[in-house]
Amino acid sequence: MSGPSQEDPRMVRQARQAAIVIFATMLIWVGAQVIGGQLGLPAKYAFLLDMIAGAAFVWALVVLLRVWRARQ
Repeated sequence: MSGPSQEDPRMVRQARQAAIVIFATMLIWVGAQVIGGQLGLPAKYAFLLDMIAGAAFVWALVVLLRVWRARQ
């Protein structure tokens, strides 16, 4: 196993990017749901936001799995 000082900077950057995507997606998704509910937007827009958020989460999961496998 490699120690913390021997980590690949590219992998660290990818993991950090995935974490930022997860955090930003959650904030935007929850905020959009609240604002959409207050404005009375149709449900089709809520489903569209759900699909976009789901795609972002899947992308982040794939990136994190690749980083995890590369570290083993």
